[in-house]
Amino acid sequence: MTNLHGRIILQATDIEPIVKQLREQKKKIVLTQGSFDLVHIGHARYCAKAREYGDVLIVGVDSDEKVRQRKGPNRPIVPEDERMEMLMHLRSVDYVVLKEAGEAKFNLIKLIKPDVLIATAQTYDEKTIKTLEKICGKVVVLDPMATTSTTAKIRLMQMNTARKFEDRMKSKLIKSIEEVLEELRTS
Repeated sequence: MTNLHGRIILQATDIEPIVKQLREQKKKIVLTQGSFDLVHIGHARYCAKAREYGDVLIVGVDSDEKVRQRKGPNRPIVPEDERMEMLMHLRSVDYVVLKEAGEAKFNLIKLIKPDVLIATAQTYDEKTIKTLEKICGKVVVLDPMATTSTTAKIRLMQMNTARKFEDRMKSKLIKSIEEVLEELRTS
């Protein structure tokens, strides 16, 4: 994987000198985090909206292991290196940072101390947001930016595959039964 000129950060602590330099330049830092599995239009819109809150957008991306722990053994669909690189192709994203499984809670938030943390309504409850506001300058909760989530898209693909399989099996089963019946009639 290319690091796209130092903008893909594989060790969370490696973002600290970058953040220090951005702060010296008086840049307003925005952070958002997630799995970003099967990057879709909702992710692109979400990142674009997040970027509107500051000068630099840093995106924390869950490692493959972290995604498996949260979403099950069949996830992610897209490996972490590809998810990170794909996000870097969005104009709104300045840096991506890999978030490893087993890191301390709010590790990346505490390392960066963003001016604005962007989250979705499902990410944090009100109590957690109050806690995070003590670390960050501000927490902004955004609504979903697409009609279908990655999980819903995966479910739809699975259901379509199951229907196709069912249709094929039915026709093969009917054909086999017809052949057996024909054999019984002729014997």
